[in-house]
Amino acid sequence: MESPEYTGNPFPFEFKLMTFKLHQRSKGLRQMTILALGLNHKTAPVEMRERLTFGPDVLAAALRRLRDLPGLDEALILSTCNRTELYCVLDARPDDEPVSRWLCEFHGLDLDRVAPYLYAHFDREAVRHLLRVASGLDSLVLGEPQILGQVKAAYQGALQCGTTGKLLGRLFQHCFAAAKQIRTDTAIGNNPVSVAFAAVSLAHQIFADLSQQTALLIGAGETIELAARHLHQHGVGHIIVANRTVERAHALAAPFDGYAIALTEIPAHLPDADIVISSTASPLPVLGKGTVESALRKRRHRPVFMVDIAVPRDIEVEVGELADVYLYTVDDLEQVVEENRRSRAEAAGQAEEIVDLLTEEFMSWLRSLDAVGLIQDFRRQAEGVRDQVLARARQRLANGQPPAEVLERLAYELTNKLLHNPSTGLRRAGMDGRSELLDAANELFGLARTDEAS
Repeated sequence: MESPEYTGNPFPFEFKLMTFKLHQRSKGLRQMTILALGLNHKTAPVEMRERLTFGPDVLAAALRRLRDLPGLDEALILSTCNRTELYCVLDARPDDEPVSRWLCEFHGLDLDRVAPYLYAHFDREAVRHLLRVASGLDSLVLGEPQILGQVKAAYQGALQCGTTGKLLGRLFQHCFAAAKQIRTDTAIGNNPVSVAFAAVSLAHQIFADLSQQTALLIGAGETIELAARHLHQHGVGHIIVANRTVERAHALAAPFDGYAIALTEIPAHLPDADIVISSTASPLPVLGKGTVESALRKRRHRPVFMVDIAVPRDIEVEVGELADVYLYTVDDLEQVVEENRRSRAEAAGQAEEIVDLLTEEFMSWLRSLDAVGLIQDFRRQAEGVRDQVLARARQRLANGQPPAEVLERLAYELTNKLLHNPSTGLRRAGMDGRSELLDAANELFGLARTDEAS
C-alpha cells in the first residue's frame, strides 16, 4: 500500500504560537541575578560597621522588608562584628542600587555617606565571595572557623522567615559543603593564628581533658575575652575572671558561665587554677613568685600552665623557674603564631583553588536552569502533537479504516509534524551559511555530518 500523501499545514496556529514563545524564552530564559552586597573589616572602620549591623531583635523584620523590595525574589542577611552582607536574588539585570539604598534607609543613614564602604558582587563573583566567606578565606583571622557557624545561623534565620527559595537554598547548601571540603582537604584550620587561640591550644596539649580544669583569666580586654571564648568552646571546667573593675570582669565571665573576682582576690583563688592566662595594662607585675609558690604548696605541686600575654609582663620572670610551672610569654606564642600563619597562607592557596572549582560547579548548575523550562515546553509541544495525531487515528479506527493503514498514517503524520519546524530551520540555516547552528544540531540530535559519514 502506498503511503498516503501528506498535505496541509504541519503545525496549526496554536503550535506555531507555542514555538514562537519557546524562541522568545530561549533568548533570555533566566533573568534572575545573584547579588552579594555589604561591607566588612577590610572596607569599613568599626564605627561604620556598628551603624549597619542587624541585631537579633530586628533581623526577622529586616528580612521581610528586604524581601518585599520590588524585583527581589529571595533574601538573606549575614551580620557579624566584622561584616554585614545581604545576599539577594533579583529578577532583573544586575543592579545593586535599590538594595544599597534600602540598607542605608533601614539604618537611617545617607547612601552617599555609606557607598564608599560598600562592595557588590554579582552572579559568579557573588558565589565565589560567599564560598570564601564561609571557608574563612575572607576573615580577619585567616581560616577562623567561627564564621561558618555564623553563616549557617544566618541561613536558618532566613529559612524560618521564609525569605529564601530554590536558588539561595541550593547556594548555601553548596557553600556549607565547600567549607567542609576545604577544612577536610587543606590545613587552613589546623594551626592557631591568634595569641589567645595559641594559648588555649597549648593548654589543651598539656591537659588532654579541659573539662576537669579551672582557668584563671587576669584582665578583661579583647585578648582575654577571646581566650575565654576558646576555653569555653573546648569545654573547660570552670572560668574565673580577675580584673581591677569587678563589674567588667563579671560582664566578660557571665556568657561563659564563669565568675568574677578582684585582682586582690587572686591569691585566694590561685590554688584552684590549672590554667592562668594574663593580659592587663598594669605597669607592674600582678603575679609574683611568692604568691605562686604559696599556691603550688596548696596544690601539692600539681602543674600549672601559665601564659603571660601582657607587655610589660604581668607575671614575674622568676615564676618560670619554678619546677611545676609551665610559663609562656607573648614572644613564645608569637613565634608559634607566625609559623602557623605561614602554614595557613600555604593552605589558603589550595583553598582558593577549591573555591574556584566549586564556584564553577555551582554556576554550571545555575546555567542548567536555562534549559529546564525550555525542555518542559518542548515536551508539552511534542505531547500536544502526539495527542492530536492519536485522536485522529482513533477516529479513523472508529470509522472502520484498516488498523495497519491507520498506524502507517499515524507514524507518517507524527514524523512530519515533529520534524517540520526543525527541518525548515536547518534548511534556512544552511541557506544563510550558519554552520554553527548546523554543528549544534548535529551535537543536539546525535547525528553524523553527511560528509563525515561518507
